[in-house]
Amino acid sequence: MIFRTNFEPIRFIIILVLGLLAPLSAYATNGYFSHGFGTKSKGLAGVAAALPQDAMAAATNPAGMVQVGKRWDLGLAFFNPNRGYTANDDAAGPPFASIPPGTFDSANDIFFIPHLGINWMLDENSAIGLTIGGNGGMNSEYQTATFTNFTPPGAPPQFVASQPTGIDLTQLFMGLTYARTLWERHSFGITPLVAVQRLKVQGLQPFKGASVTPDKVTNNGNDYSFGGGVRVGYLGELNDWLTLGASIQSKLYMSKFDDYKGLLAEGGDFDIPPVYNLGFAAKVYPKLTLAFEVQGILYEEVKSISNKNDFPVTPGSLGGDDGLGFGWEDMTIFKLGLQWNVKPDWTLRMGYSTANQVIPNSQALFNILAPATVTDHISFGLTKRFGKHNELNLAFTHAFNEKVSGTNPNTGAQTGFLEMDQNELEISWSRIF
Repeated sequence: MIFRTNFEPIRFIIILVLGLLAPLSAYATNGYFSHGFGTKSKGLAGVAAALPQDAMAAATNPAGMVQVGKRWDLGLAFFNPNRGYTANDDAAGPPFASIPPGTFDSANDIFFIPHLGINWMLDENSAIGLTIGGNGGMNSEYQTATFTNFTPPGAPPQFVASQPTGIDLTQLFMGLTYARTLWERHSFGITPLVAVQRLKVQGLQPFKGASVTPDKVTNNGNDYSFGGGVRVGYLGELNDWLTLGASIQSKLYMSKFDDYKGLLAEGGDFDIPPVYNLGFAAKVYPKLTLAFEVQGILYEEVKSISNKNDFPVTPGSLGGDDGLGFGWEDMTIFKLGLQWNVKPDWTLRMGYSTANQVIPNSQALFNILAPATVTDHISFGLTKRFGKHNELNLAFTHAFNEKVSGTNPNTGAQTGFLEMDQNELEISWSRIF
Protein backbone atom coordinates (compact mmCIF):
# COMPACT_ATOMS: atom_id res chain seq x y z
CA MET A 1 0.00 0.00 0.00
CA ILE A 2 1.10 3.55 -0.63
CA PHE A 3 0.08 4.87 2.77
CA ARG A 4 1.66 2.33 5.11
CA THR A 5 3.78 3.61 7.96
CA ASN A 6 7.03 2.05 6.75
CA PHE A 7 7.04 4.46 3.81
CA GLU A 8 9.84 3.83 1.30
CA PRO A 9 10.84 7.29 -0.01
CA ILE A 10 13.36 6.23 -2.67
CA ARG A 11 11.01 3.76 -4.28
CA PHE A 12 8.21 6.30 -4.48
CA ILE A 13 10.51 9.03 -5.77
CA ILE A 14 11.48 6.83 -8.71
CA ILE A 15 7.86 5.92 -9.43
CA LEU A 16 6.75 9.55 -9.17
CA VAL A 17 9.47 10.92 -11.45
CA LEU A 18 8.63 8.37 -14.14
CA GLY A 19 4.95 9.14 -13.73
CA LEU A 20 5.42 12.89 -13.96
CA LEU A 21 7.41 12.69 -17.17
CA ALA A 22 4.68 10.59 -18.78
CA PRO A 23 1.36 12.43 -18.21
CA LEU A 24 2.22 15.93 -17.00
CA SER A 25 1.10 18.37 -19.64
CA ALA A 26 -0.91 21.08 -17.92
CA TYR A 27 -1.79 22.65 -14.60
CA ALA A 28 -4.18 25.32 -13.46
CA THR A 29 -1.96 28.08 -14.66
CA ASN A 30 -0.70 31.64 -14.55
CA GLY A 31 0.83 31.78 -17.99
CA TYR A 32 2.29 28.29 -17.94
CA PHE A 33 3.28 28.29 -14.24
CA SER A 34 1.13 26.38 -11.78
CA HIS A 35 -1.13 28.65 -9.70
CA GLY A 36 0.09 26.90 -6.54
CA PHE A 37 2.04 23.96 -5.12
CA GLY A 38 0.53 21.59 -2.58
CA THR A 39 -3.16 20.90 -1.98
CA LYS A 40 -3.47 23.24 1.01
CA SER A 41 -1.92 26.10 -0.95
CA LYS A 42 -4.18 25.46 -3.93
CA GLY A 43 -7.23 25.69 -1.68
CA LEU A 44 -6.07 29.25 -0.96
CA ALA A 45 -5.57 30.18 -4.65
CA GLY A 46 -1.85 29.46 -4.39
CA VAL A 47 -1.03 31.39 -1.20
CA ALA A 48 1.99 29.87 0.61
CA ALA A 49 4.85 32.39 0.95
CA ALA A 50 3.90 33.31 4.53
CA LEU A 51 1.68 30.33 5.33
CA PRO A 52 3.64 27.05 4.98
CA GLN A 53 1.44 24.02 5.72
CA ASP A 54 2.95 20.94 4.11
CA ALA A 55 6.13 19.54 2.58
CA MET A 56 5.36 21.23 -0.77
CA ALA A 57 5.93 24.62 0.91
CA ALA A 58 9.50 24.73 -0.41
CA ALA A 59 8.15 25.04 -3.96
CA THR A 60 7.02 28.55 -2.95
CA ASN A 61 9.19 29.51 0.05
CA PRO A 62 12.00 27.21 1.27
CA ALA A 63 12.14 28.94 4.67
CA GLY A 64 8.76 27.47 5.58
CA MET A 65 10.08 23.92 5.87
CA VAL A 66 11.17 24.46 9.49
CA GLN A 67 7.50 25.14 10.32
CA VAL A 68 5.85 22.04 8.84
CA GLY A 69 7.62 19.31 10.84
CA LYS A 70 8.53 15.78 9.82
CA ARG A 71 6.04 14.65 7.19
CA TRP A 72 5.38 13.55 3.66
CA ASP A 73 2.62 14.68 1.27
CA LEU A 74 1.57 12.69 -1.78
CA GLY A 75 -1.11 14.02 -4.11
CA LEU A 76 -2.83 13.72 -7.46
CA ALA A 77 -4.58 16.45 -9.45
CA PHE A 78 -7.31 15.91 -12.01
CA PHE A 79 -6.99 18.82 -14.44
CA ASN A 80 -9.47 19.89 -17.12
CA PRO A 81 -8.33 22.78 -19.39
CA ASN A 82 -10.75 23.87 -22.12
CA ARG A 83 -8.88 25.89 -24.74
CA GLY A 84 -9.17 26.86 -28.35
CA TYR A 85 -9.47 29.66 -30.88
CA THR A 86 -11.91 31.23 -33.30
CA ALA A 87 -10.78 32.57 -36.68
CA ASN A 88 -13.28 34.85 -38.38
CA ASP A 89 -13.99 34.70 -42.11
CA ASP A 90 -12.70 38.21 -42.84
CA ALA A 91 -9.21 37.57 -44.24
CA ALA A 92 -7.81 40.10 -46.72
CA GLY A 93 -6.49 37.47 -49.15
CA PRO A 94 -3.08 37.62 -50.92
CA PRO A 95 -0.39 38.58 -50.11
CA PHE A 96 -1.56 37.64 -46.60
CA ALA A 97 -2.07 34.08 -45.43
CA SER A 98 -4.99 33.32 -43.14
CA ILE A 99 -6.16 30.84 -40.57
CA PRO A 100 -9.02 28.65 -41.88
CA PRO A 101 -12.20 30.19 -40.42
CA GLY A 102 -14.11 28.47 -37.67
CA THR A 103 -13.98 27.63 -34.00
CA PHE A 104 -11.52 24.94 -32.99
CA ASP A 105 -11.07 23.31 -29.59
CA SER A 106 -7.93 21.55 -28.45
CA ALA A 107 -8.06 17.84 -27.75
CA ASN A 108 -6.66 16.27 -24.55
CA ASP A 109 -8.74 17.95 -21.87
CA ILE A 110 -8.15 15.59 -18.93
CA PHE A 111 -4.75 15.24 -17.20
CA PHE A 112 -3.63 13.37 -14.09
CA ILE A 113 -0.77 15.10 -12.30
CA PRO A 114 1.02 13.75 -9.18
CA HIS A 115 3.23 15.58 -6.68
CA LEU A 116 5.41 14.60 -3.75
CA GLY A 117 6.92 16.44 -0.79
CA ILE A 118 9.03 14.99 2.04
CA ASN A 119 10.43 16.90 5.02
CA TRP A 120 12.79 15.73 7.78
CA MET A 121 13.58 17.76 10.91
CA LEU A 122 17.30 17.60 11.64
CA ASP A 123 16.69 19.29 15.00
CA GLU A 124 14.17 21.78 16.35
CA ASN A 125 15.72 24.61 14.32
CA SER A 126 16.61 23.03 10.98
CA ALA A 127 15.05 20.85 8.30
CA ILE A 128 15.88 19.20 5.00
CA GLY A 129 13.24 18.42 2.41
CA LEU A 130 12.57 17.09 -1.06
CA THR A 131 9.87 18.42 -3.39
CA ILE A 132 8.84 17.20 -6.84
CA GLY A 133 6.33 19.08 -8.97
CA GLY A 134 5.92 20.70 -12.34
CA ASN A 135 4.57 23.29 -14.73
CA GLY A 136 3.17 22.91 -18.20
CA GLY A 137 0.44 25.20 -19.47
CA MET A 138 1.67 25.24 -23.07
CA ASN A 139 -0.33 22.32 -24.39
CA SER A 140 -2.59 22.19 -27.45
CA GLU A 141 -3.62 19.69 -30.09
CA TYR A 142 -5.97 20.79 -32.86
CA GLN A 143 -7.27 18.09 -35.18
CA THR A 144 -6.73 20.29 -38.20
CA ALA A 145 -3.90 21.71 -40.30
CA THR A 146 -4.19 25.15 -38.71
CA PHE A 147 -1.48 26.82 -40.80
CA THR A 148 -2.27 25.18 -44.15
CA ASN A 149 -2.79 28.56 -45.87
CA PHE A 150 0.77 29.56 -44.98
CA THR A 151 2.18 26.93 -47.35
CA PRO A 152 4.18 28.68 -50.12
CA PRO A 153 2.71 28.21 -53.64
CA GLY A 154 4.22 25.18 -55.33
CA ALA A 155 6.04 24.13 -52.15
CA PRO A 156 7.22 20.51 -51.90
CA PRO A 157 5.31 18.14 -49.58
CA GLN A 158 7.63 18.70 -46.61
CA PHE A 159 6.38 22.33 -46.46
CA VAL A 160 2.68 21.38 -46.41
CA ALA A 161 1.00 21.74 -43.02
CA SER A 162 0.03 18.48 -41.38
CA GLN A 163 -2.49 17.65 -38.70
CA PRO A 164 -2.77 17.66 -35.78
CA THR A 165 -1.31 21.08 -35.00
CA GLY A 166 -0.06 21.88 -31.53
CA ILE A 167 2.63 22.10 -28.90
CA ASP A 168 3.23 20.10 -25.72
CA LEU A 169 5.63 21.52 -23.14
CA THR A 170 6.25 19.68 -19.87
CA GLN A 171 8.44 20.93 -17.02
CA LEU A 172 9.45 18.82 -14.01
CA PHE A 173 11.23 20.29 -10.98
CA MET A 174 13.08 18.49 -8.20
CA GLY A 175 14.31 20.55 -5.25
CA LEU A 176 16.39 19.65 -2.20
CA THR A 177 15.80 22.21 0.56
CA TYR A 178 17.74 23.21 3.65
CA ALA A 179 15.96 25.55 6.06
CA ARG A 180 17.06 26.92 9.42
CA THR A 181 15.82 29.26 12.11
CA LEU A 182 18.71 31.67 12.61
CA TRP A 183 17.19 33.65 15.43
CA GLU A 184 13.88 33.52 17.25
CA ARG A 185 10.91 33.43 14.84
CA HIS A 186 12.99 34.19 11.74
CA SER A 187 14.00 31.43 9.32
CA PHE A 188 15.77 31.19 5.98
CA GLY A 189 15.85 28.48 3.38
CA ILE A 190 17.59 27.55 0.14
CA THR A 191 16.55 25.08 -2.54
CA PRO A 192 18.92 24.06 -5.35
CA LEU A 193 16.69 23.02 -8.25
CA VAL A 194 17.09 20.48 -11.02
CA ALA A 195 14.67 20.78 -13.94
CA VAL A 196 13.75 18.64 -16.94
CA GLN A 197 11.73 19.89 -19.90
CA ARG A 198 10.07 17.94 -22.68
CA LEU A 199 8.83 19.57 -25.90
CA LYS A 200 6.88 18.29 -28.88
CA VAL A 201 5.64 20.44 -31.77
CA GLN A 202 3.42 19.42 -34.68
CA GLY A 203 1.92 20.94 -37.82
CA LEU A 204 4.26 23.92 -38.47
CA GLN A 205 5.73 22.76 -41.80
CA PRO A 206 4.88 26.02 -43.66
CA PHE A 207 7.26 27.89 -41.37
CA LYS A 208 10.29 25.82 -42.36
CA GLY A 209 11.13 28.27 -45.11
CA ALA A 210 11.32 31.08 -42.55
CA SER A 211 13.77 29.23 -40.30
CA VAL A 212 17.55 29.38 -40.06
CA THR A 213 17.40 25.59 -39.56
CA PRO A 214 14.43 24.32 -41.60
CA ASP A 215 14.59 20.67 -40.54
CA LYS A 216 14.43 21.62 -36.82
CA VAL A 217 11.05 23.37 -36.77
CA THR A 218 8.32 20.76 -36.36
CA ASN A 219 7.30 17.09 -36.17
CA ASN A 220 10.55 15.91 -34.61
CA GLY A 221 8.95 14.01 -31.73
CA ASN A 222 9.83 14.59 -28.08
CA ASP A 223 12.98 16.53 -27.27
CA TYR A 224 14.43 17.01 -23.78
CA SER A 225 16.21 19.86 -22.01
CA PHE A 226 18.03 19.77 -18.66
CA GLY A 227 19.22 22.44 -16.25
CA GLY A 228 18.68 24.11 -12.92
CA GLY A 229 18.87 27.11 -10.64
CA VAL A 230 18.14 28.06 -7.04
CA ARG A 231 15.30 29.37 -4.86
CA VAL A 232 15.87 31.22 -1.57
CA GLY A 233 13.35 32.40 1.00
CA TYR A 234 12.68 34.17 4.30
CA LEU A 235 9.89 33.63 6.84
CA GLY A 236 9.45 35.89 9.84
CA GLU A 237 6.87 35.77 12.65
CA LEU A 238 6.67 39.42 13.66
CA ASN A 239 4.34 38.65 16.57
CA ASP A 240 1.75 36.09 17.59
CA TRP A 241 -0.65 37.05 14.80
CA LEU A 242 1.39 38.35 11.82
CA THR A 243 3.86 36.45 9.63
CA LEU A 244 5.78 37.74 6.60
CA GLY A 245 7.24 35.61 3.84
CA ALA A 246 9.38 36.33 0.76
CA SER A 247 11.18 34.22 -1.80
CA ILE A 248 12.90 34.52 -5.15
CA GLN A 249 13.74 31.89 -7.73
CA SER A 250 16.55 32.54 -10.18
CA LYS A 251 16.23 31.93 -13.88
CA LEU A 252 16.67 28.21 -14.47
CA TYR A 253 19.33 27.85 -17.13
CA MET A 254 18.41 24.98 -19.43
CA SER A 255 20.15 23.14 -22.25
CA LYS A 256 18.76 23.93 -25.69
CA PHE A 257 16.08 21.97 -27.54
CA ASP A 258 18.26 20.80 -30.42
CA ASP A 259 15.37 19.20 -32.33
CA TYR A 260 13.48 22.53 -32.31
CA LYS A 261 16.36 24.98 -32.64
CA GLY A 262 14.87 26.15 -35.93
CA LEU A 263 11.65 27.20 -34.20
CA LEU A 264 12.65 28.71 -30.85
CA ALA A 265 14.66 31.91 -30.55
CA GLU A 266 18.36 31.70 -29.75
CA GLY A 267 18.73 28.34 -31.47
CA GLY A 268 16.35 26.34 -29.28
CA ASP A 269 16.94 28.11 -25.97
CA PHE A 270 14.04 27.85 -23.52
CA ASP A 271 15.20 28.86 -20.05
CA ILE A 272 12.66 29.01 -17.22
CA PRO A 273 12.00 32.61 -16.12
CA PRO A 274 12.69 34.05 -12.65
CA VAL A 275 9.90 34.19 -10.07
CA TYR A 276 9.37 36.13 -6.85
CA ASN A 277 6.76 35.83 -4.05
CA LEU A 278 5.97 38.28 -1.23
CA GLY A 279 3.15 37.91 1.25
CA PHE A 280 1.74 37.96 4.77
CA ALA A 281 -0.51 35.78 6.91
CA ALA A 282 -2.57 37.30 9.73
CA LYS A 283 -4.63 35.55 12.41
CA VAL A 284 -7.59 37.89 12.40
CA TYR A 285 -9.36 35.60 14.90
CA PRO A 286 -7.96 32.63 16.83
CA LYS A 287 -9.36 30.15 14.29
CA LEU A 288 -9.36 32.39 11.19
CA THR A 289 -6.29 33.25 9.10
CA LEU A 290 -6.19 35.78 6.27
CA ALA A 291 -3.28 35.51 3.83
CA PHE A 292 -2.25 37.73 0.92
CA GLU A 293 0.52 37.25 -1.63
CA VAL A 294 2.01 38.92 -4.68
CA GLN A 295 3.79 36.76 -7.22
CA GLY A 296 5.78 37.93 -10.21
CA ILE A 297 6.75 35.73 -13.18
CA LEU A 298 9.33 37.45 -15.39
CA TYR A 299 8.54 35.93 -18.77
CA GLU A 300 10.29 38.81 -20.54
CA GLU A 301 13.66 37.43 -19.34
CA VAL A 302 13.37 34.55 -21.85
CA LYS A 303 13.50 35.54 -25.53
CA SER A 304 11.77 32.47 -26.92
CA ILE A 305 8.76 33.33 -24.73
CA SER A 306 8.80 37.13 -24.95
CA ASN A 307 10.03 37.92 -28.48
CA LYS A 308 7.21 39.40 -30.55
CA ASN A 309 5.48 37.73 -33.51
CA ASP A 310 3.72 40.81 -34.83
CA PHE A 311 6.02 41.36 -37.81
CA PRO A 312 5.97 39.60 -41.20
CA VAL A 313 7.37 36.08 -41.30
CA THR A 314 10.27 36.13 -43.76
CA PRO A 315 13.33 33.89 -44.34
CA GLY A 316 15.43 33.89 -41.18
CA SER A 317 12.55 34.92 -38.90
CA LEU A 318 12.67 31.75 -36.81
CA GLY A 319 15.45 30.24 -34.71
CA GLY A 320 17.78 33.26 -34.55
CA ASP A 321 18.57 35.44 -31.54
CA ASP A 322 15.73 37.80 -32.44
CA GLY A 323 13.48 35.10 -33.87
CA LEU A 324 9.73 35.12 -33.46
CA GLY A 325 8.41 34.12 -30.04
CA PHE A 326 5.11 34.07 -28.19
CA GLY A 327 5.21 37.75 -27.25
CA TRP A 328 4.36 37.17 -23.60
CA GLU A 329 4.76 39.96 -21.06
CA ASP A 330 5.74 39.73 -17.37
CA MET A 331 2.90 38.57 -15.13
CA THR A 332 1.96 39.91 -11.68
CA ILE A 333 -0.51 37.82 -9.66
CA PHE A 334 -2.40 38.95 -6.55
CA LYS A 335 -3.64 36.13 -4.30
CA LEU A 336 -5.97 36.29 -1.30
CA GLY A 337 -6.85 33.31 0.89
CA LEU A 338 -8.98 32.68 3.96
CA GLN A 339 -8.50 29.65 6.23
CA TRP A 340 -10.90 28.60 8.98
CA ASN A 341 -9.96 25.96 11.54
CA VAL A 342 -13.55 24.89 12.19
CA LYS A 343 -12.64 22.07 14.60
CA PRO A 344 -9.38 20.42 15.64
CA ASP A 345 -9.90 17.84 12.86
CA TRP A 346 -11.49 20.06 10.18
CA THR A 347 -10.09 23.03 8.24
CA LEU A 348 -11.86 24.91 5.43
CA ARG A 349 -10.23 27.18 2.83
CA MET A 350 -11.11 29.52 0.02
CA GLY A 351 -9.11 31.87 -2.18
CA TYR A 352 -9.12 34.16 -5.18
CA SER A 353 -6.32 35.31 -7.48
CA THR A 354 -6.17 37.82 -10.30
CA ALA A 355 -3.41 38.76 -12.74
CA ASN A 356 -2.66 40.82 -15.82
CA GLN A 357 -2.98 39.29 -19.28
CA VAL A 358 0.37 37.99 -20.59
CA ILE A 359 -0.73 37.80 -24.26
CA PRO A 360 -1.09 41.20 -26.01
CA ASN A 361 -3.77 41.49 -28.69
CA SER A 362 -1.12 41.73 -31.42
CA GLN A 363 0.46 38.36 -30.51
CA ALA A 364 -2.40 36.05 -31.50
CA LEU A 365 -0.59 34.16 -34.30
CA PHE A 366 1.73 31.80 -32.40
CA ASN A 367 -0.43 31.81 -29.28
CA ILE A 368 -2.94 29.64 -31.09
CA LEU A 369 -0.44 27.00 -29.97
CA ALA A 370 -0.40 28.26 -26.36
CA PRO A 371 -3.67 30.03 -25.53
CA ALA A 372 -2.78 30.58 -21.86
CA THR A 373 -5.30 33.39 -21.51
CA VAL A 374 -6.72 32.84 -18.01
CA THR A 375 -6.14 35.54 -15.39
CA ASP A 376 -8.62 34.87 -12.55
CA HIS A 377 -8.94 31.80 -10.30
CA ILE A 378 -11.28 30.91 -7.46
CA SER A 379 -10.41 28.04 -5.11
CA PHE A 380 -11.95 26.00 -2.32
CA GLY A 381 -10.30 23.44 -0.07
CA LEU A 382 -10.52 21.38 3.08
CA THR A 383 -8.48 19.15 5.37
CA LYS A 384 -9.81 16.26 7.44
CA ARG A 385 -7.46 14.89 10.10
CA PHE A 386 -7.48 11.29 11.23
CA GLY A 387 -5.79 11.03 14.60
CA LYS A 388 -2.37 12.61 15.07
CA HIS A 389 -0.64 11.23 11.99
CA ASN A 390 -2.87 11.36 8.90
CA GLU A 391 -4.63 14.03 6.85
CA LEU A 392 -6.83 13.99 3.78
CA ASN A 393 -6.70 17.21 1.75
CA LEU A 394 -8.91 18.39 -1.10
CA ALA A 395 -8.78 21.50 -3.30
CA PHE A 396 -10.92 22.62 -6.23
CA THR A 397 -9.94 25.49 -8.53
CA HIS A 398 -11.83 27.12 -11.37
CA ALA A 399 -10.12 29.53 -13.77
CA PHE A 400 -12.71 31.73 -15.44
CA ASN A 401 -13.01 31.83 -19.21
CA GLU A 402 -10.88 34.59 -20.69
CA LYS A 403 -10.71 35.66 -24.34
CA VAL A 404 -7.94 37.55 -26.11
CA SER A 405 -9.05 39.13 -29.38
CA GLY A 406 -6.59 40.41 -31.92
CA THR A 407 -4.99 40.49 -35.32
CA ASN A 408 -1.51 39.85 -36.70
CA PRO A 409 0.38 41.38 -39.64
CA ASN A 410 0.82 37.90 -41.14
CA THR A 411 -2.94 37.37 -41.43
CA GLY A 412 -3.85 40.84 -42.66
CA ALA A 413 -7.29 42.08 -41.65
CA GLN A 414 -8.43 38.71 -40.32
CA THR A 415 -9.74 38.86 -36.76
CA GLY A 416 -10.36 36.21 -34.14
CA PHE A 417 -9.74 35.32 -30.54
CA LEU A 418 -8.08 32.81 -28.24
CA GLU A 419 -9.85 31.49 -25.14
CA MET A 420 -9.41 29.18 -22.18
CA ASP A 421 -11.05 28.14 -18.92
CA GLN A 422 -9.85 25.51 -16.45
CA ASN A 423 -11.02 23.23 -13.67
CA GLU A 424 -8.80 21.30 -11.28
CA LEU A 425 -9.57 18.90 -8.44
CA GLU A 426 -6.61 17.84 -6.30
CA ILE A 427 -6.50 15.25 -3.53
CA SER A 428 -3.56 14.44 -1.28
CA TRP A 429 -2.71 12.33 1.71
CA SER A 430 -0.34 13.55 4.40
CA ARG A 431 1.56 11.47 6.90
CA ILE A 432 2.85 13.34 9.96
CA PHE A 433 5.51 11.81 12.21
